[in-house]
Amino acid sequence: MRLLRRPLPLAGWLLAFLSLWLLAGTVRAQTNPLSSTSSSGDLMQLLQGLSPDEQQAIENRLGTASGTMSQFGLSNLNEAQVQQYEQELEVRQRRQQEEEHPLIPLLKGGDWVIVQIGFQLPPAISTQAPQASQTLIQAAMAQGRTLTPEQLQALQSAAGTSSNAAAAPQAAVASTMTPAEKQRAQAMIQTIMDGNPYQLSRNGELTLPGFAPIVLLGLTQEAATLRLSVVPAFQSLEARLTLLPLEKTGEQALKPFGYDFFQLLPQSFAPLTNVPIPSNYVVGPGDVVDVLLYGNQNHEYQLVVGRDGQINFPQLGPIPVGGQLFSAVQTEIESRVQHQMIGVRASVTMAQSRSIQVLVAGDAFQPGSYTISALGTITSALYAAGGIRKTGSLRKIQLKRDGVVVDTLDLYDLLIHGSTIHDDKLMQGDVVFVSPVGPTVAIDGEVERPAIYELKSETTPAQAIALAGGLTPNADTAKATMIRIEPSGERTVLSLNLTAAQGAAEGLRNGDYIHVSRLRPTLDTTVLLQGSVYTPGPYEYHRGMRLTNILPSVGDLKPDSDLHYVLIRRELPPDRRVQALSANLAAAWANPGSDANLVLQPRDQITVFDLSSSRDRIIQPILSELKMQSTAEQPEPVVSVSGQVNVQGQYPLEPGMRVEDLVRAGGGLANGAYTGMAELTRYAVNSSGTRQTRVIDIDLGQALRGSSAANLLLRPYDVLTVKEVSQWANQASITLRGEVRFPGTYTITPGETLKSVLERAGVLTQYAFPQGAVFTRVVLQQREQEQMDMLAARMKVELGVLALRATASTGGANVGNAESGLVVGRSLLQELQGEKAVGRLVINLPCIVRHPANSPCDVVLRDGDVLYVPKIEQEVSVIGEVQDPTSHLYNASLSRDDYIGQSGGFTAQADNKRIYVVRADGSVIANEGSRWF
Repeated sequence: MRLLRRPLPLAGWLLAFLSLWLLAGTVRAQTNPLSSTSSSGDLMQLLQGLSPDEQQAIENRLGTASGTMSQFGLSNLNEAQVQQYEQELEVRQRRQQEEEHPLIPLLKGGDWVIVQIGFQLPPAISTQAPQASQTLIQAAMAQGRTLTPEQLQALQSAAGTSSNAAAAPQAAVASTMTPAEKQRAQAMIQTIMDGNPYQLSRNGELTLPGFAPIVLLGLTQEAATLRLSVVPAFQSLEARLTLLPLEKTGEQALKPFGYDFFQLLPQSFAPLTNVPIPSNYVVGPGDVVDVLLYGNQNHEYQLVVGRDGQINFPQLGPIPVGGQLFSAVQTEIESRVQHQMIGVRASVTMAQSRSIQVLVAGDAFQPGSYTISALGTITSALYAAGGIRKTGSLRKIQLKRDGVVVDTLDLYDLLIHGSTIHDDKLMQGDVVFVSPVGPTVAIDGEVERPAIYELKSETTPAQAIALAGGLTPNADTAKATMIRIEPSGERTVLSLNLTAAQGAAEGLRNGDYIHVSRLRPTLDTTVLLQGSVYTPGPYEYHRGMRLTNILPSVGDLKPDSDLHYVLIRRELPPDRRVQALSANLAAAWANPGSDANLVLQPRDQITVFDLSSSRDRIIQPILSELKMQSTAEQPEPVVSVSGQVNVQGQYPLEPGMRVEDLVRAGGGLANGAYTGMAELTRYAVNSSGTRQTRVIDIDLGQALRGSSAANLLLRPYDVLTVKEVSQWANQASITLRGEVRFPGTYTITPGETLKSVLERAGVLTQYAFPQGAVFTRVVLQQREQEQMDMLAARMKVELGVLALRATASTGGANVGNAESGLVVGRSLLQELQGEKAVGRLVINLPCIVRHPANSPCDVVLRDGDVLYVPKIEQEVSVIGEVQDPTSHLYNASLSRDDYIGQSGGFTAQADNKRIYVVRADGSVIANEGSRWF
């Protein structure tokens, strides 16, 4: 109680008053975050009457309202105020982002949807909705977008709706319909399904065939599906609506130019204390002037301009400065100090600029009263108001002062030309008025900035295109179009020739749409070179240009290039029909003035082939073009060459093409070509309408030498077959290894025998063991491998049958025996599959060596045969069911049974009636007498 009797200082009373004022302002700010700005000017005026210490104490106690800040906000912003202002701008930007790209897509006018109606629909595509909703939530968090509880609930409900719809689709009641009702429903379903996709009207209405418009504006995909399900005609059916996330293109994708300028967050929140004060700055109440005295006295004063426009300078008294330019104030204070304070000089600067209150009205994003820095301009106020709505004008932003329009800002001057001439400094009580948007024109196509532009003084298409940054280099100025809405409501198309004075000066109307086409990508006055060359690409064409002008020497070609067949694709005027020509580049170099050096035409495509790769990649597209333009009167111009040429295949038929030219197109004759006689197969349709085949024998050698009788003129579908020299490909060889005097690979002649080759190889060495020679043949190896593969396949099938029998068997003993046999069989199958055939042929080499060639024991050789002659061997191996399987030194006096006895004799499991001997040459002897050696 005693505290209440103590008189409160002025700062205390003001602090109490401001606390109540701030509490009331907080209540008002709940409905409008910027509503507190209406009284912020009064607050600043109250603060200006206090000392700097009292001002700082009140500001530390109360802080600054969020509505008093802008991009060029007040000075002395603390960290909390900056953070609060950042949050406010982020809220604005997030609100604008959600309007253009909502996290939960809502149906709006112009959207495309698919409507599905049926007795029972398949599961929806969005069966993974829970994962999709989780992905959306994560994406929003990654973008820094805070989801409200309503948005989270909407995402979760959408996921639940989709998953439930997929898990338990609505039960169809088609069984309760009569056949006539079901037939009518089926017809309705088919009609609706055939109309997909549907585009919502501008008002968000869906119009289905035979139904009244259904309003879906603002609904989610799931809510729209529920809306369809309550249509009386669909109550016994299942309905589903799917939003197509199509990106807009063309005119619909254009956006108004310049409105996104205010959507970006400012890059800096630095206070304006570091900004130099311009010389034309008018000093007013609230400004803080910093005066530094030096000389006989060293002091520094921060003097606040009072409401009367004066500053109280110690030792000099009041000095009027209000309403004067800052440069004049500097001169006045420095002059007074110099004349009235002997030996003292002064330096005058602006410590802190005042804040002013301005009103932003019209089509601003958030119209209202804002407190900004006195250094702020029209754009500062627009930033504080969040920018301009799409319905507002960027070109008619008026600055009103005392009810009079002082200046008009055209933001296009700032955005396009960077001019700030009309971005005037604001004063206390100024009004920034955003006028409604004026006439607009849409510009699309080959311009630098396709967008919708507001017209001001532009009256011609050329001036409008200048707003869009001008034309791109690919613009076709002779084929621009303008779509215009006539007063009668009809849309008309006008052709614009921007190169002509009349087209460029055509008048503009509100809503015009200008489209500038792109130049066609074809090269008109050029010649294209491609293929096996070092410098492919387009070349400038000039009249009289020849092939050697493009390819002057062999140094321009890559190695292995075909010098005798260069393909040229030509387009003939006036209908650009395709024609194929060829040239002999070697002949053109030899005689540049001859017809071999082909005269080129514009748009010719020259292809140089190589001899090592296929030519189909280049030739087939040309053949397809020739086929498309062929008719019954003009058959497809195509010929073929096969046989002994380097590159077989189909080639375009050139005008005047002969047999020699076709051989040249095929890369020339191969090494095995027979030049004596070739066949030309020709197809013709006789008078009865039957296609006949005619084979013409051609002397190929004479044709290549230019004989007119043999070098026939070709017709469509002719096929030239170049024969192969007899026995050209039969270059067989045999390989001799081991104890041969001259081992190696020897080329053999047809019918040559092993004895003949051994004589060429110097016969056998003195260490050779001919009885153990191994002779293999490729054909036998392939045959044996096929038999082994067939045996393995048959064994695999039998093992499968055995496994089935073991499964079906009921006896325990039988099951055990079957399983045991199955294990053994699988082991044998695995070994059999791992074996590789040898292809050995048992021969009697000692007999071959003793007798002359072509004897009964001699072998006629084939390509790929291999003979291996080992060294002399002195061992005899005994294996199988003997007590000690081993090898013994050969003794001519011992018999078979003697060697068995040396190995310990038979075992108990031995079958002495099935003894067999494998000789060294691979032959097998069974049940031979004991004196087999």
